[in-house]
Amino acid sequence: MALHTHSNRGVRLAFVLGSGGVRSIAALGIAERLAREGIRPDLVVGCSSGALFGAQVARGLHDHSAVSLATTLWSAELTQQRRWRAYLQLIAPKLAGFGSGFALRDDRLITERITRAFGDARLEHLPTPLRVVATEAATGLPVVLSRGRVVDALRASMAVPILFPSVEIDGQRLVDGVLSDPLPISAASDAGVVISLGFHGSMPRRVDRLSRLVAQTSTTLINNLMQARTDAAQARGQKVIAIELHLDRHIGLWETSAMPELFEAGWRAAEERLLDIVAALDEAHAPAFQPAFID
Repeated sequence: MALHTHSNRGVRLAFVLGSGGVRSIAALGIAERLAREGIRPDLVVGCSSGALFGAQVARGLHDHSAVSLATTLWSAELTQQRRWRAYLQLIAPKLAGFGSGFALRDDRLITERITRAFGDARLEHLPTPLRVVATEAATGLPVVLSRGRVVDALRASMAVPILFPSVEIDGQRLVDGVLSDPLPISAASDAGVVISLGFHGSMPRRVDRLSRLVAQTSTTLINNLMQARTDAAQARGQKVIAIELHLDRHIGLWETSAMPELFEAGWRAAEERLLDIVAALDEAHAPAFQPAFID
């Protein structure tokens, strides 16, 4: 697994997927709607749950039948595999060996599910190139993975600190990509046009307990970082088309029963922006203006 280095060849269209829990499956509906028009990304970039469902898009698995596969990749039971030793590490850290690899949950079930879906597939050999963003735990900096096993990259990008153990790749201890780049448009800086799917968090209505204060703080940081990434991309001349879902109700991060609904929401959202996407692609590849010289 290696850090990504941009090639000299530009990317026509990139599909960038941020972290949004089960809502990220809307990426499948978006990809399927665009594919019906013959529009397919040259690059997929994702972090956390966005990387997980982005890997399906990169493999060409984005029709209605792909939703059933997605239910095995994202379900609440994945977060319920307790590490009983963790409680001892909290109570007696020196005795039980508390360290940087501490985690409340075991990630073996996650690894098993992802391996069953992707096997030994490698990022660089997927039908559409995939870049997965994780965070280096020691420095807090984003790391873009573009080579190596899909399973390893996805595990790293979804390794929520404290909840799941970090993943070591090429000597780096990696954790969830959302910490450093929740909408990793910067990892697609070589793309002329970017279609982004990000999810701004909702601020708690009341701050009457510690958990809500933490939620308020983390949501503020993530929302501002997402907006900063979008602004930076547009400032350097990229055309960024943000896809926004229109949902009638709140959907929980692990509400797998909502996956068909979210697929359809992604389809509709892509249809709403279809003319903008086509226009952006045409503009990005229009021949440069050549002045006429009169003898």
